[in-house]
Amino acid sequence: MNAAGFNIMGKEHPISPVFIGEARLAADLANKLLDCGIFVIAFSYPVVPEGKARIRVQISAAHSDAQIDQTVDAFVRCAKELNILD
Repeated sequence: MNAAGFNIMGKEHPISPVFIGEARLAADLANKLLDCGIFVIAFSYPVVPEGKARIRVQISAAHSDAQIDQTVDAFVRCAKELNILD
């Protein structure tokens, strides 16, 4: 995710928020990911400070490497569609 250009917060924890910034973009990205079968939650103000919207991702030992790769691929593809990533 970092190599793709995402800013991951809390790298040493299974809950790894993906910083997006703008609330509408975070919500749109979470919805696109859900359409891809990836269930994540977008958080924005007032849950987090205004302008610090993020998507909550939680990794567990039950996730396979293939599932993690699928999720990263979906994040990159959907973020590019929304012009979050180049």
